[in-house]
Amino acid sequence: MYITMLERVASRYAPSRALSFDLVHVFVALQRIGNKCVTSRNALCSGLVLGEGTVKTLVKHLKMQGLIETSNRGIKMTAKGNGVYEGLLSAIPAEMSLPKCSVALSRFNYAVLVREFGFAVGLGIEQRDAAIKMGATGATTLLFKDNKFVMPASSNDSLKKEREVRRMLVEKLNPRDGDVIIIGSADSNEKTAELGVKNAALLTIFSHEKHHHHHH
Repeated sequence: MYITMLERVASRYAPSRALSFDLVHVFVALQRIGNKCVTSRNALCSGLVLGEGTVKTLVKHLKMQGLIETSNRGIKMTAKGNGVYEGLLSAIPAEMSLPKCSVALSRFNYAVLVREFGFAVGLGIEQRDAAIKMGATGATTLLFKDNKFVMPASSNDSLKKEREVRRMLVEKLNPRDGDVIIIGSADSNEKTAELGVKNAALLTIFSHEKHHHHHH
């Protein structure tokens, strides 16, 4: 699975030095590189809110796994990198920023869709913790079921009174039955909400993959 590839990129080669980036930074880096033909280390620094030294290491690790190539024109995906990126996109295919509303309580809110992972979500506590770990104030997890956005363990339509927000989510994220929508929130800036919610999304897939390996 593609998540294990992210884990490889985010693992330490020299055990003495702790890494200052996480799985989520690897994922967002691949998104940034995949969305453009060529990108630069500077663009990655601002896109990931990481320092130059850290981004240099991250780029080196992506290169060691054969996911990107660098030239004086910048950084671009290899065929292998594109494969991993597309695999990740099929699991986390859509995202958007959201205005403040009943399910998005902070100044900055960012939503991602996790395809078909409704079955893997408990009460959304793990997701919230994963977002907080990245500096977000929290995360709200919704399931798309019977054409409604519902909280885990509930069947009430969470957006009954929020018609406009519901319309935005449906149009932009295009959810199907069994999908998960996670909304990360932050008071400081949108990047923090984005990194927080993407960490939550990756955790949702990752913890399930891990359980699965144990069962088989």
